[in-house]
Amino acid sequence: ENIFIFGLTASGVAELKLRGYNPREYYNNNKELKRVLDMIASGFFLPDMPRHFQPIFDALLHHGDKYLLLADYAAYIASQERVDALYRDKEEWARRAVLNVAGMGFFSSDRTVKEYADKVWKVSPVSAQAAQR
Repeated sequence: ENIFIFGLTASGVAELKLRGYNPREYYNNNKELKRVLDMIASGFFLPDMPRHFQPIFDALLHHGDKYLLLADYAAYIASQERVDALYRDKEEWARRAVLNVAGMGFFSSDRTVKEYADKVWKVSPVSAQAAQR
């Protein structure tokens, strides 16, 4: 309740890919998204180098949008609006921020790396002495 989650779930991603994801549908059906992407492609953000951000546009629209970013755009904007509204309530924002920080002990990089090593990569730790040999 103290974080903002948005976008497709893992099963939603799988379903969308199974149906056939077409990023152009999102581009063509969301005027705001289209305007933003067209600004990126036009060089609006870096007029001295107008083609600098073209690879972003191309990756999203011509190369399949590998991470389904366009599918999550509307949900991201809605989530950001909730963030903005909460931020205006300074007391509630501070309360949630403290609760969020207090509850994040589980999310350490050491634990995450160990979990990946054990469950994903299936590797065991090596002692520093063994690694030097």
